[in-house]
Amino acid sequence: MPQKLNSLAVLSKRLKEARERKGLSQKQLGIATGLDQFVASTRINRYERGVHRPDPMTVQRMADALGVPAAYLFASDERLARMILAFDALTAKAQERVVSELEREVCR
Repeated sequence: MPQKLNSLAVLSKRLKEARERKGLSQKQLGIATGLDQFVASTRINRYERGVHRPDPMTVQRMADALGVPAAYLFASDERLARMILAFDALTAKAQERVVSELEREVCR
């Protein structure tokens, strides 16, 4: 079983992965999150290195800017992280079908 990282390490890792996948610099992400342009890069860098923990509102704004659910940024398991991203990409109707199928599978 793979070792799970602590929540700050997970957030740092997922944040950097999502930012790079989106093709944003740390400064661009910081500005998109609403940070002052003069501290944007430094602040995102500190979040990605785990030096500072962002408050919940900042996490949500970063997730919005990155186009990912905030839950993805806290998913300590790789499979769960992939599932969150895939689920988020589905239509509401498809999401409901997936949830129903999972619930049926769990109840067996």
